[in-house]
Order: sequence, then structure tokens, then C-alpha cells
Amino acid sequence: MPRLRARRQWRIRFVLASLVLWVLAVTGAAQAASAQLQRQREQFAQAYALAQRGDPAWKHDTEALQDYPLYPYLEAAYLMHDVRSARAAQVRDYLARYGDLIPGRELRRVWLDRLARKRDWQQYLAFYAPDLGSAYDCRELQAQAGQGGTLVFDGAFAALWNVPRLPDACDALLQLANTQGLLTPERLWDRIQRAVRARAPGTLTQTLAWLPAAQQPGAQRLALALSDSASALAQAATWPDSAHAREALTLALTRRARDDDDTARAAWQALRGRFRLDAVQVDRIEAALALYQAVSLEPGSLRALAALPTAAQTPVTREWRVRVALARADWPAVLAAIRAMPEAQRDANEWRYFEARALAATGAGVQADARWRALARSPTYYGFLAADQVQRPYALCPRDPPARTAATAVVEADPGMQRAFEWYALNRLTRARREWDAALPGLDRAQRYAAVVLAHRRGWVDRAIFLLNHGDYLRDYSLRFPLAERARVLRDARKAGIDPAWAFAIIRTESAWISNARSGADARGLMQLLPGTAAQLARRDDLPWDGAASLDDPSVNIALGTRYLRHLADRFGAQWLASAAYNAGPAALRLWLDQRATLAPDVFVATIPYPETRGYVESSLAFSVIYDWRLHQDPVRLSARMQPLGSTYAAPDAQAPRATVMCSVEDLAAQGDAPPPVAAGTQPAPATSVHVAAPSDAP
Repeated sequence: MPRLRARRQWRIRFVLASLVLWVLAVTGAAQAASAQLQRQREQFAQAYALAQRGDPAWKHDTEALQDYPLYPYLEAAYLMHDVRSARAAQVRDYLARYGDLIPGRELRRVWLDRLARKRDWQQYLAFYAPDLGSAYDCRELQAQAGQGGTLVFDGAFAALWNVPRLPDACDALLQLANTQGLLTPERLWDRIQRAVRARAPGTLTQTLAWLPAAQQPGAQRLALALSDSASALAQAATWPDSAHAREALTLALTRRARDDDDTARAAWQALRGRFRLDAVQVDRIEAALALYQAVSLEPGSLRALAALPTAAQTPVTREWRVRVALARADWPAVLAAIRAMPEAQRDANEWRYFEARALAATGAGVQADARWRALARSPTYYGFLAADQVQRPYALCPRDPPARTAATAVVEADPGMQRAFEWYALNRLTRARREWDAALPGLDRAQRYAAVVLAHRRGWVDRAIFLLNHGDYLRDYSLRFPLAERARVLRDARKAGIDPAWAFAIIRTESAWISNARSGADARGLMQLLPGTAAQLARRDDLPWDGAASLDDPSVNIALGTRYLRHLADRFGAQWLASAAYNAGPAALRLWLDQRATLAPDVFVATIPYPETRGYVESSLAFSVIYDWRLHQDPVRLSARMQPLGSTYAAPDAQAPRATVMCSVEDLAAQGDAPPPVAAGTQPAPATSVHVAAPSDAP
């Protein structure tokens, strides 16, 4: 027996020793591979910098980069640095190898631009490829005509003609088409109408110049109505009662109503007898006048909206009928307006919530509670408010993403995804996103999900926000609401004296966690700060500042953004009001406060005139709840974040009312409710809220 026991112990020790050696071998191999990849990244960065400067030294010692995913970018960068010196054979050879990749497409565009400037149409046709953009398609047709081909109005040209806005590179082609008689008055008017619908005054002005002289005044009136509605209305009394003049008048009145509904209404009263407008045109004008009167909460606006004939009503006029009734605290009118909506519109969470509010205000408390309890199963802004009305738990049902699936290996082996992840590792975020967007269509549903999970685990957290926005994906809260920069956000929010969950929510709503995001107004970084505002904050609070570019640095952006939130909270007294000011600006909020000083917070939010700001406030409040839940498990109730007007801001403390969170069928059944649908979830901020564009980090 002792000998048998010793033999067994020896076997166990042998197996354990073998296992240890295997683990060490695997770990060592992984470490070696990681070290090799890091060396390749460093070598690539050096070679890429040389190639971008046009230094042929980029080729030296690049043998180790032959299998590196970003290797094709080196030669393309070198050739594009001084494309005038490149030879056609070099470009052709590169495109034969890498023409379908992003650097190949970039090089092809640069080369085609050079050939177009030289008017070398024969070579242009030899190097042209489709799907490069309208400018290259226009030049391709121009090149065919220059080589003796015939320009015809069908196929490729007709497709371009239907685009409302074309680049300047297409001007020569359009002029050629006009010279050859292809642009008939019928085709020109068709394009003018599309330009009007697309609000493209440049296209309209260009197109009308090709009309017969006798038809140009009608198009000029449309162009004036589109670009300067006030001037159009001032001149309208001299216009003939023609079809195009009636169309221009309708356009001018509907556009002027948006900016100055009083002036538009006066012009309508003065001009309506001069023009034989059809019923559709009259309805459009009456609807616009009633709508913008309502947006300003002017007296009589509720009556005007309710009086609109059915044909004149739109989803927007119907919703503003509710909003005005809410602002007037006319709860029977709220019920009537909601019940006048089509069923599909009435079923939106917003109107379900306010129908319950109206029922409660008119004495139908039992019905109101039933509606709120049903809506409380939705983890959205209005679902959280409904849960607060009846003190229900918040229905948040998370799921954890799997560590690995069969799709994970496919994504890791995909060359496009490899390039995307490498650019991300090199902190070239715009290039990373381009490769990601190019690779994603080639993946199936499971592989796309695996790609998002991989990206998240590598720190690239914004990918999930744009992809996981429907169906059961909405339960992936850890992916959709990342706690990136956690230590920094917590520290800076607390220094500023604001709730960290609010700071996280503003980042999520503003930039969707794109650290180098850029808006059309030049707001930058995670918290979308304007450089001028950021500079003032930095000077006032003695914070680091090295110009606008420093806003791409999260450490700078978050420190300044949290201070700005505190500044707005001190000025306006409540998180939800500060969020509105953050999006629309303090001046706009002050105007709304002057008009709505007596409204309850939920009604105030519902009557914010800007749809973007209204959605922004709703999203940022709901996101605050979700981030608070992710940080503390028992989030502060949404209603507690909506302090009444005139309050003094204070970050929620231990005494703030908090909600329990329930997910399981058993928990909800014990509370007397059915489980929330697994597809329910708080949607990411709408496209109008996340209105940022990443700057190019290309040379």
C-alpha cells in the first residue's frame, strides 16, 4: 500500500508539474506575441510618419511589417504625399494589389483628381472605378464625352440628375448636358421641385439659369421663397396668380411662420385674396401658422390647432395640440387631443404617460394608476416617471455578454476588423472608424455582436452605442452605457459638486463616448464643449488649457465639462434645466422660463419648442437613472432629479428617494405586474441629439 500511495502521489505531482509547464509555455507564447505586436506598432508608426512626409526611408527595415494589418497604408501614404511625382505604373501596380482597401480607394481618388486637373480623360477612364462619389461619377461621364462618347439622359446621368445636391465637380457635366439639349424644361422643373423639397437653394439657382427666359421668373420666386421668405412676402403682392407663384407664396408663408408667425399671419391675411390657392396649399399654410403659434404658446393657439381640418393635420400639429393643452393645464383638452390622435401615434410612451396624468387630474385615479403601472414596465424616461407616480420598481433587465462565441474567432480573423482594431490601438480614431464601417457589412448578426463585445473589451466603447439599439440588444446595459473613464468622471464630478451619474449621462448623450467628436458648431470632445466656453472655464477655475485641440483629451474635457454643468446648475437651479441649457444655450432656456415659469417639470420638458432639446433632456435624465443604477444598484428616482423651478441645485445624497430594480418574472409577479418585454429599453439619444462628426486624423 505505501508503495501504491507513493506511485499515485508521484503521478499527481507529474501531472501538476506538466500543467504548470504548459501554462508557462502558453503564457510565454502570448507574452512574446504581444511584445512582437507592440514592436510592429512602433515600427509602423515611425514608417508611416516618414511615408506621409514623402521620405523614401519608410521602406527601410519593413520586412517585419509585411504581415502587419496596416502595412498597405504605408505605400499609399508615400504615393499620395506628392502625387504629381508618382508614375501611372506605380499607382496601377498598387491598385492591383490593394485597390479594394480604404488606402487604395483614397489613392485612386487623389490620382483621379490629378488626371481631371490635367484633363487627361483617357487615363481617367482607365483608372476610374464606381462608388467613389458623385464627383468622380460626373467626371467619368465627362471623360466619356471627351473621348467621343455620347451623353444620354438615362442610366448613370439620370441617377446623378436625381441627386438634390451635387459637388462643384459636376458643374461641367451639367453644362455639357445643357449644351447638348438634354436638359429640357420638364426635366429642369423636376429638378427644381426636388431642390425645393430638399431645401437646396444652390441647386435651385443653378438649375433655373438653364430654363427658357420666360420661365425663369417663376423659378426665381421659388428660390427667393426658399432663401429669404421675408423678401418673398414683401414682393408677393406684385406676383402674377400663376401656379409657380402660388407655390412660392405657400413656401414663403410656411417658412416665415417658423421664424415670425405674426408677420406670416399678417401677410396671409393680406395676400390670400389675390391668389387662387388650392385646398392642399391652404391647409399647409394654416397648419404652419397654427403650429408656430402653438410653439410660442400664444393665446388662441389651442383653439387654432383644434380647428384645423383633418386634411391639414400632421403628426406635429396633433402633438402640439396636446403640448399647448398641457401648458394651459387644461386636462380635459389634453385627453381630447390625445384621443384625437391616430392609434399608432397615441400609443407612444409620452402620450400614454400624459393620458394617465390627465385621467388623474380629472378624477379617474384608478384608470390613471392602471396606465402608469403598465407603462412602468418600460425602462425609458416616461416609464421611469410612470413608476414614480405609483411607486413601482424600475424594470431594468440586464444581460451579460458572452466571453467568447464561435463568431469571436471569425471577427478576430477578419482583415478589415484587424485593421480597425490596429488603428484604434494607435489612437487614430477616425481611421479606425472608417475601417470598422467598411468591415461591418461583411459580418452576420452574431459576428457584429461579437465585434462590439471585442471592441468594448479593448476600450473602444462607442461601437456598441450605435449598433445595439434595438430588440434584445437593449438589455446589454454594460455595453450600451459604459463606465469608461470611471475614475476621472467620479473625481471631476465630485470636485465640481455634481452627481457623477449626470456627468456620465451627458457624455453618453453628447458624444456617445467618441473622444474626438466634433459638432457642426465646433463643439469638441466627450462633453462637446465649445473652445471659447472651455477657455473661459479654464481661466476662471485655473484648469489646464492648451487650445481647442486639448478638448480631445478626456482629462481636459471632463474636468471642464463637469465645471460647466455645475455653473449651469447654479444658474438655473436644477439638473434638468441645466441639461436644457447645455444643449440649447442659456439664452433660449431663459426665454422658455419667461413663458413657462409656472409649469411642472414634466410638463415644461414636454413643451420645450426645440425637438432636439426636448429629446436631449429626456434622454439625459433617463441615462442618469441608468448610470446611477450601474454605479449604485439603487438609483435615485427620476422625479427626484426634476426639482421644481426656483430650486437650488444639490447633488443627490443618501436621503434622496431611490428606486428598487426588478427584472425576474418572480419579482414582478410578487408585485402584481407582468414582466417587462425583453426588447424594452431606454433608446440611445436620437440622431438629432448626437449631432457630432469626428474630425479627420488623416494627413
